[in-house]
Amino acid sequence: MDPSRFFSHILAFFLLIAPVLCPAQNTVTGNGIAERLLTENSLRQSVEFLADTVCGGRATASKGAVEASFWLARRFDRLALLPAASRRGSASYVRSFRVEGRAGHNVIGICPGSSSSDRYAIVAAHYDNLGILADNMYPGADSNASGVAMLLELARAFSSLSVLGLGPNQNILFVALDAKQLSMAGSESLYSMISDGSLLDPRTFRPIRRDQVSMMVNLDIVGSTLEPVTKGREEYLIMLSNDDALKRRLSEVNFSSRLNLDLSFDYYRSKDFTDLFLNKIGDQKVFVEKGIPSVLFTSGITMNTNKVEDTPANLDYSVMRKRTLLIFRWLDRALR
Repeated sequence: MDPSRFFSHILAFFLLIAPVLCPAQNTVTGNGIAERLLTENSLRQSVEFLADTVCGGRATASKGAVEASFWLARRFDRLALLPAASRRGSASYVRSFRVEGRAGHNVIGICPGSSSSDRYAIVAAHYDNLGILADNMYPGADSNASGVAMLLELARAFSSLSVLGLGPNQNILFVALDAKQLSMAGSESLYSMISDGSLLDPRTFRPIRRDQVSMMVNLDIVGSTLEPVTKGREEYLIMLSNDDALKRRLSEVNFSSRLNLDLSFDYYRSKDFTDLFLNKIGDQKVFVEKGIPSVLFTSGITMNTNKVEDTPANLDYSVMRKRTLLIFRWLDRALR
């Protein structure tokens, strides 16, 4: 890490410490740090950049998608995430793959755990979208700039805890996936890198093995309140998973944190749609198929999904922040 960036990083955390001290134990609380770091404005700024014309709708291999991938790499670097290493001995945030004759780009950063654990959790969100079709740009604010914005804020919170020695035991792979729109080729590439031993921890240069992956969390369409599960309750979140323990823990954290989001563990009470979104069309699909505990967080598709109307103005950043806080607290507890 660049020394100037390291010291500015440390200074920022010292400025955070005083307001989140727990008087009884005179210690810094992770929840307090997350509460201060995760803001509506930071979520909005990330969504607005990714949905801007500079990213051109982010179709895989387009100029806008490449712009988005390198913007994400710079963000990962500023957040002090470590770039994954390769068998050639090099380290890079951006890892390329081929899909339908095009070059896709996953962006991968590692947040070290607070111990020497060899366990890894994956937190992912796809950043690609439809791009420009018939001269119309599809901004993809909810789908899925919202998930990427949430990913960045979770990375910010966990990186802050890691620097202060307060992070969870497990390491976290933060991954911005490409090519969800092309048969989920980005998540397939990520899993292939793990299974063939080509994704290495830059601290040890040892492959991250499939049996070391404890869970996969996918953030996909998480910024809207247009389709509440329960009429009149706009502060809601849908969690789909085959792991009952992870679902129970989310309910417990939702209650203990007093965020009180309206939680749903199926897709609008439909067994068929729950199966579809969890097991067939999400980036978590490949990990579900390999028996890795996996989770999809979403706020559901809306009338704006995959339309030019999917703009930053149609998202609810206040509720999005609450969702991010809940997922942070749930993940923090699950990885300890």
